[in-house]
Amino acid sequence: MFQQSAEKVFTSILGKQQIFAQVTDKVSYFGRWAGPEPRSGHGIFHLVDSGDCRVEAACLREPVTLSAGDLIVFPRGGFHTFHHAMRHLPDSGAASSRLAIVCGEFGFDCGVRNPLLESLPDYFVVREPDDAAPFRALGSMLIKELRKPMFGNQVVLNKLADSLLVLAIRSHLMNDLPRHGLLAALNDPRLVCALAAIHDDPGRDWSLADLAEASNLSRTSFCEHFSNVLGTTPMLYLTEWRMAEALRLLRNPAHTVASVAERVGYQTDAAFRRAFKRVHGFAPGKARSEIVQAAV
Repeated sequence: MFQQSAEKVFTSILGKQQIFAQVTDKVSYFGRWAGPEPRSGHGIFHLVDSGDCRVEAACLREPVTLSAGDLIVFPRGGFHTFHHAMRHLPDSGAASSRLAIVCGEFGFDCGVRNPLLESLPDYFVVREPDDAAPFRALGSMLIKELRKPMFGNQVVLNKLADSLLVLAIRSHLMNDLPRHGLLAALNDPRLVCALAAIHDDPGRDWSLADLAEASNLSRTSFCEHFSNVLGTTPMLYLTEWRMAEALRLLRNPAHTVASVAERVGYQTDAAFRRAFKRVHGFAPGKARSEIVQAAV
């Protein structure tokens, strides 16, 4: 289904611009209940430990029912509410009405709009019975770790959540391929070749002709097709990826601004600083100073 080039791009984005996740809570509900979840500036995920529930949100045409082992992800952190799976519950409640759910937040450490995040829908669900064994095993490990707190528990939980979300994104990509955005482009045999070229060597002096040739398209057809699928121009995509790479490199004290500028394809510091500030909204020096302050 996917070319090897798609693997390179997917790995590049989720490897270099690392996803970071944090398990923030584990909540339990009994009897009659409704649990509102406020809008967040980060992505939100919920993994059902036990029980069943309904999820309602403005982005859902109708409530989504979840069972133990299911994961729901709101990549843009939209407001949503959990309800008991039964619309009408006896006043007494029951043990079977208990819901236990693991809650968390996530984002991408890139400092710029993330094309992968933008290509995800407002929500998606990975269901425990339908997916591969690795997802089920990882979800089970996370829940077991949460049930028995030990030294280093939060670190382990967050690392497991990182991996769980990567598997969830992969599952979404394999089972519900989008028509637009980066994830759609990964399954486009022409565009993915140009994307792989950019991600393999962002510092190369790429021209539209070079990228069109990599896609085996004319320049006009390439630009039109790229914009239709990814919602941006090839050169803007290249610039934003370069600046995401630059921010990552600047966070390493071993790299100077000049060396980073050269690695991402800029012949002068001035041109690099202008492009960096235009994309990120602040100068490269600020990224460097933040690293120094964090180390003190």
